[in-house]
Amino acid sequence: MKTLLLIGMGAGNPEHFTVQAIHALNRATVFFVLDKGSITQDLVRLRLEICQRYIREPAYRVVQVSDPKRDSTTPRYTDGVEQWHAQRAEVVARLIEHELQDGECGAFLLWGEPALYDSTLRMLDRVRDQGLTGFDYEVIPGISSVQALVARHRIALNGIGQPIRITTGRQLSAADLDNVVVMLDAHCAFEAFVDQDVDIYWGAYIGTADEILIAGELSDVCAQIKQVRAQARLRKGWIMDTYLLRRRRRGAEN
Repeated sequence: MKTLLLIGMGAGNPEHFTVQAIHALNRATVFFVLDKGSITQDLVRLRLEICQRYIREPAYRVVQVSDPKRDSTTPRYTDGVEQWHAQRAEVVARLIEHELQDGECGAFLLWGEPALYDSTLRMLDRVRDQGLTGFDYEVIPGISSVQALVARHRIALNGIGQPIRITTGRQLSAADLDNVVVMLDAHCAFEAFVDQDVDIYWGAYIGTADEILIAGELSDVCAQIKQVRAQARLRKGWIMDTYLLRRRRRGAEN
Protein backbone atom coordinates (compact mmCIF):
# COMPACT_ATOMS: atom_id res chain seq x y z
CA MET A 1 0.00 0.00 0.00
CA LYS A 2 1.22 3.48 -0.90
CA THR A 3 0.65 6.28 1.58
CA LEU A 4 0.26 10.02 1.00
CA LEU A 5 0.62 12.63 3.73
CA LEU A 6 -1.09 16.00 3.28
CA ILE A 7 0.91 18.16 5.66
CA GLY A 8 -0.25 21.65 6.59
CA MET A 9 2.82 23.86 6.65
CA GLY A 10 1.26 26.97 8.14
CA ALA A 11 1.03 30.46 6.74
CA GLY A 12 4.73 30.92 6.00
CA ASN A 13 6.63 30.78 9.28
CA PRO A 14 8.59 27.51 9.58
CA GLU A 15 7.93 27.64 13.31
CA HIS A 16 4.21 27.20 12.59
CA PHE A 17 5.03 23.54 11.97
CA THR A 18 3.41 21.32 14.58
CA VAL A 19 5.16 18.41 16.27
CA GLN A 20 2.77 16.09 14.43
CA ALA A 21 3.82 17.66 11.13
CA ILE A 22 7.52 17.21 11.94
CA HIS A 23 6.93 13.53 12.68
CA ALA A 24 5.08 13.23 9.36
CA LEU A 25 7.98 14.85 7.49
CA ASN A 26 10.29 12.20 8.84
CA ARG A 27 8.03 9.39 7.61
CA ALA A 28 8.07 10.55 3.99
CA THR A 29 10.53 9.28 1.41
CA VAL A 30 9.22 11.37 -1.50
CA PHE A 31 8.02 14.99 -1.46
CA PHE A 32 5.83 16.20 -4.31
CA VAL A 33 5.91 19.87 -5.33
CA LEU A 34 3.44 21.36 -7.82
CA ASP A 35 5.46 24.24 -9.21
CA LYS A 36 3.54 27.34 -10.33
CA GLY A 37 6.53 28.79 -12.18
CA SER A 38 9.28 31.32 -11.56
CA ILE A 39 6.96 33.87 -9.96
CA THR A 40 6.32 31.70 -6.91
CA GLN A 41 9.78 30.20 -6.44
CA ASP A 42 9.70 31.62 -2.90
CA LEU A 43 7.05 29.03 -2.04
CA VAL A 44 9.08 26.17 -3.50
CA ARG A 45 12.22 27.32 -1.70
CA LEU A 46 10.39 27.52 1.62
CA ARG A 47 9.20 23.92 1.26
CA LEU A 48 12.76 22.75 0.62
CA GLU A 49 14.07 24.77 3.58
CA ILE A 50 11.47 23.17 5.84
CA CYS A 51 12.60 19.71 4.78
CA GLN A 52 16.23 20.59 5.45
CA ARG A 53 15.35 22.06 8.83
CA TYR A 54 13.20 19.29 10.26
CA ILE A 55 14.11 16.00 8.57
CA ARG A 56 16.69 14.12 10.63
CA GLU A 57 17.78 11.60 7.98
CA PRO A 58 18.01 13.27 4.56
CA ALA A 59 17.27 10.06 2.66
CA TYR A 60 14.40 11.55 0.71
CA ARG A 61 13.87 12.89 -2.77
CA VAL A 62 11.86 15.78 -4.18
CA VAL A 63 9.74 15.40 -7.30
CA GLN A 64 8.82 18.76 -8.79
CA VAL A 65 6.28 19.06 -11.63
CA SER A 66 4.48 21.94 -13.27
CA ASP A 67 1.11 22.83 -11.82
CA PRO A 68 -1.58 23.22 -14.53
CA LYS A 69 -2.88 26.75 -14.91
CA ARG A 70 -6.52 27.53 -14.31
CA ASP A 71 -8.35 28.92 -17.35
CA SER A 72 -9.69 32.27 -16.16
CA THR A 73 -11.59 32.89 -19.44
CA THR A 74 -14.38 30.38 -18.87
CA PRO A 75 -17.81 32.09 -18.66
CA ARG A 76 -18.54 30.45 -15.32
CA TYR A 77 -15.92 30.52 -12.57
CA THR A 78 -16.91 27.06 -11.29
CA ASP A 79 -16.41 25.54 -14.76
CA GLY A 80 -12.85 26.83 -14.86
CA VAL A 81 -12.15 25.45 -11.40
CA GLU A 82 -13.63 22.05 -12.32
CA GLN A 83 -11.42 21.82 -15.40
CA TRP A 84 -8.38 22.88 -13.39
CA HIS A 85 -9.05 20.32 -10.66
CA ALA A 86 -9.44 17.59 -13.28
CA GLN A 87 -6.07 18.51 -14.81
CA ARG A 88 -4.40 18.58 -11.40
CA ALA A 89 -5.91 15.19 -10.56
CA GLU A 90 -4.27 13.73 -13.66
CA VAL A 91 -0.91 15.09 -12.55
CA VAL A 92 -1.33 13.72 -9.03
CA ALA A 93 -2.44 10.33 -10.36
CA ARG A 94 0.75 10.08 -12.45
CA LEU A 95 2.86 11.01 -9.43
CA ILE A 96 1.25 8.31 -7.28
CA GLU A 97 1.49 5.70 -10.00
CA HIS A 98 5.01 6.35 -11.28
CA GLU A 99 6.93 8.14 -8.53
CA LEU A 100 5.76 6.27 -5.43
CA GLN A 101 6.60 2.61 -4.91
CA ASP A 102 4.45 0.16 -2.99
CA GLY A 103 5.15 0.59 0.72
CA GLU A 104 6.59 4.09 0.27
CA CYS A 105 5.26 7.23 1.90
CA GLY A 106 4.91 10.41 -0.15
CA ALA A 107 3.98 13.89 1.04
CA PHE A 108 2.58 17.19 -0.11
CA LEU A 109 3.53 20.25 1.92
CA LEU A 110 0.41 22.38 1.68
CA TRP A 111 0.20 26.07 2.41
CA GLY A 112 -1.80 26.73 5.55
CA GLU A 113 -4.43 24.14 6.41
CA PRO A 114 -5.15 21.20 4.02
CA ALA A 115 -8.89 21.26 4.78
CA LEU A 116 -9.43 25.03 4.31
CA TYR A 117 -9.53 26.37 0.76
CA ASP A 118 -7.15 23.78 -0.62
CA SER A 119 -8.00 21.44 -3.49
CA THR A 120 -5.69 18.50 -2.75
CA LEU A 121 -8.32 16.44 -0.91
CA ARG A 122 -10.73 16.93 -3.83
CA MET A 123 -7.99 15.88 -6.25
CA LEU A 124 -7.43 12.63 -4.37
CA ASP A 125 -11.18 11.94 -4.46
CA ARG A 126 -11.03 12.40 -8.24
CA VAL A 127 -8.03 10.11 -8.52
CA ARG A 128 -9.90 7.34 -6.72
CA ASP A 129 -13.04 7.96 -8.76
CA GLN A 130 -10.92 7.45 -11.89
CA GLY A 131 -10.00 3.99 -10.66
CA LEU A 132 -6.51 4.42 -9.22
CA THR A 133 -6.43 2.48 -5.96
CA GLY A 134 -3.71 0.94 -3.82
CA PHE A 135 -3.02 4.11 -1.89
CA ASP A 136 -4.25 5.70 1.29
CA TYR A 137 -3.75 9.18 2.70
CA GLU A 138 -3.61 11.07 5.96
CA VAL A 139 -4.25 14.73 6.73
CA ILE A 140 -1.96 16.52 9.16
CA PRO A 141 -3.57 19.84 10.11
CA GLY A 142 -1.64 23.09 9.95
CA ILE A 143 -2.00 26.63 11.19
CA SER A 144 -4.17 28.49 8.72
CA SER A 145 -3.72 32.10 7.65
CA VAL A 146 -6.97 32.79 9.50
CA GLN A 147 -5.40 31.77 12.81
CA ALA A 148 -2.13 33.53 12.02
CA LEU A 149 -3.95 36.73 11.01
CA VAL A 150 -5.84 37.21 14.27
CA ALA A 151 -2.81 36.15 16.31
CA ARG A 152 -0.63 38.79 14.64
CA HIS A 153 -3.32 41.45 15.13
CA ARG A 154 -3.81 40.27 18.73
CA ILE A 155 -7.58 39.98 18.44
CA ALA A 156 -10.11 37.20 19.01
CA LEU A 157 -11.59 35.64 15.90
CA ASN A 158 -15.17 35.91 17.12
CA GLY A 159 -17.16 38.35 19.21
CA ILE A 160 -19.00 37.23 22.33
CA GLY A 161 -21.90 34.99 21.33
CA GLN A 162 -21.29 35.70 17.63
CA PRO A 163 -20.68 33.34 14.74
CA ILE A 164 -17.76 33.75 12.33
CA ARG A 165 -18.08 33.39 8.58
CA ILE A 166 -15.19 32.49 6.28
CA THR A 167 -15.67 33.24 2.60
CA THR A 168 -13.92 34.43 -0.56
CA GLY A 169 -13.77 37.88 -2.05
CA ARG A 170 -16.02 36.68 -4.85
CA GLN A 171 -18.78 35.77 -2.36
CA LEU A 172 -18.44 38.67 0.09
CA SER A 173 -21.70 40.54 0.69
CA ALA A 174 -23.01 43.26 2.99
CA ALA A 175 -24.88 40.61 4.98
CA ASP A 176 -21.51 39.16 6.10
CA LEU A 177 -20.03 42.26 7.67
CA ASP A 178 -20.78 41.53 11.31
CA ASN A 179 -17.76 39.19 11.51
CA VAL A 180 -16.24 37.71 8.35
CA VAL A 181 -12.82 36.44 7.30
CA VAL A 182 -12.07 36.82 3.59
CA MET A 183 -9.57 34.69 1.69
CA LEU A 184 -8.70 34.43 -2.01
CA ASP A 185 -9.62 38.02 -2.80
CA ALA A 186 -7.77 39.12 -5.92
CA HIS A 187 -9.79 42.30 -6.46
CA CYS A 188 -10.01 44.03 -3.06
CA ALA A 189 -13.72 43.27 -2.59
CA PHE A 190 -13.65 45.17 0.71
CA GLU A 191 -13.60 48.44 -1.24
CA ALA A 192 -17.33 48.05 -1.94
CA PHE A 193 -18.07 48.52 1.76
CA VAL A 194 -16.14 51.68 2.64
CA ASP A 195 -19.45 53.41 3.45
CA GLN A 196 -20.18 50.81 6.13
CA ASP A 197 -19.14 51.26 9.75
CA VAL A 198 -16.60 48.41 9.55
CA ASP A 199 -13.12 47.71 10.90
CA ILE A 200 -10.63 45.73 8.82
CA TYR A 201 -7.69 43.62 10.02
CA TRP A 202 -5.58 42.88 6.93
CA GLY A 203 -2.40 40.89 6.51
CA ALA A 204 -0.19 39.72 3.66
CA TYR A 205 2.67 37.16 3.65
CA ILE A 206 1.70 36.47 7.26
CA GLY A 207 4.45 34.84 9.29
CA THR A 208 7.21 35.58 6.79
CA ALA A 209 9.94 38.21 6.66
CA ASP A 210 7.77 40.11 4.14
CA GLU A 211 4.74 40.26 6.46
CA ILE A 212 2.54 43.36 6.17
CA LEU A 213 -0.21 44.20 8.68
CA ILE A 214 -2.73 47.04 8.47
CA ALA A 215 -5.76 47.58 10.70
CA GLY A 216 -8.30 50.32 11.25
CA GLU A 217 -11.66 51.64 10.17
CA LEU A 218 -12.16 50.53 6.59
CA SER A 219 -12.99 54.01 5.32
CA ASP A 220 -9.67 55.27 6.74
CA VAL A 221 -7.31 52.52 5.54
CA CYS A 222 -8.95 51.17 2.37
CA ALA A 223 -6.81 53.25 0.00
CA GLN A 224 -3.66 52.46 1.97
CA ILE A 225 -4.29 48.71 1.80
CA LYS A 226 -4.93 48.85 -1.94
CA GLN A 227 -1.72 50.80 -2.56
CA VAL A 228 0.45 48.66 -0.29
CA ARG A 229 -1.03 45.46 -1.74
CA ALA A 230 -0.39 46.56 -5.33
CA GLN A 231 3.19 47.56 -4.56
CA ALA A 232 3.90 44.28 -2.75
CA ARG A 233 2.45 42.20 -5.56
CA LEU A 234 4.49 44.09 -8.14
CA ARG A 235 7.66 43.68 -6.08
CA LYS A 236 7.32 39.92 -5.46
CA GLY A 237 5.17 38.86 -8.42
CA TRP A 238 2.56 37.24 -6.15
CA ILE A 239 0.65 37.95 -2.99
CA MET A 240 -1.21 35.95 -0.37
CA ASP A 241 -3.41 38.05 1.87
CA THR A 242 -6.28 37.49 4.29
CA TYR A 243 -8.44 39.91 6.20
CA LEU A 244 -11.19 40.12 8.78
CA LEU A 245 -14.07 42.60 8.52
CA ARG A 246 -16.03 43.37 11.65
CA ARG A 247 -18.92 45.78 12.02
CA ARG A 248 -18.07 48.37 14.63
CA ARG A 249 -19.92 48.22 17.91
CA ARG A 250 -18.85 51.26 19.84
CA GLY A 251 -18.75 50.67 23.54
CA ALA A 252 -19.07 46.88 23.17
CA GLU A 253 -16.35 44.48 24.20
CA ASN A 254 -15.24 41.53 22.05
